[in-house]
Amino acid sequence: MDSITPFQFSLVYNAFSFTFATMAATTAFLWLCRSQVAPAYRTAVTISGLVTAIAAYHYLRIFESWNESYSLKDGIIAGTGFAFNDAYRYVDWLLTVPLLLIELVLVMRLSPEETSSKTVRLGSAAALMIVLGYPGEIATDIPTRALWGTLSSIPFVYIVWELFRGLGESIEQQPAVARGLVRKARLLTFASWGFYPIVYMAPYAGISGATATTVIQLGYTIADIVAKAGLGVLIYMISVRKSQVEAGGVALHTH
Repeated sequence: MDSITPFQFSLVYNAFSFTFATMAATTAFLWLCRSQVAPAYRTAVTISGLVTAIAAYHYLRIFESWNESYSLKDGIIAGTGFAFNDAYRYVDWLLTVPLLLIELVLVMRLSPEETSSKTVRLGSAAALMIVLGYPGEIATDIPTRALWGTLSSIPFVYIVWELFRGLGESIEQQPAVARGLVRKARLLTFASWGFYPIVYMAPYAGISGATATTVIQLGYTIADIVAKAGLGVLIYMISVRKSQVEAGGVALHTH
């Protein structure tokens, strides 16, 4: 067990608790408000809520595991003998990361063929990225971590290319009032996902032990809030804007 300080323990403890509450609240908001958008966009909003629901469950499990791994005795944090289970995080990512890309594609309302093609390609690449990253995450030496991190970056680069090149033309076809928000959603996805590799590489900077554990857990937690709750709210806003435009279009044709 790492020799972790009470401050480091509390910092991570409170971050996990805050993230659980954020994910649960975002889920409630998205699912309760899905009736405010047109039927064509309800699947995207529902999936956004599903992403944060899955994340809320796993953050509850991560929080419990963290609490069970350490105990406070005479002002000193000591290991209990139960190892902190970081696999919860990767199981969460394996489920939610493909769904994050799928919700972004669905809210753009492309043709059925293009939607199917992009969701399969992006979802598969996202799952492969997570699977390749896990062996490096649990590795105890830097070379092994670097090897799997490099392999994991291959599907990551492909996803970034698809987001900016593959979806670029589709974004230009979005309604003017929603186009800016769609661009922001794409940029938010890229920025938050780009933060994960930086956190993953923390041990390369000579950070080790309890400090590395604290930095990695806080870094991943911040990235999760932005990538899941932040994107979920943006998806909802895009859906509302596009629903309003399409409702206005129907009204114009009927008068």
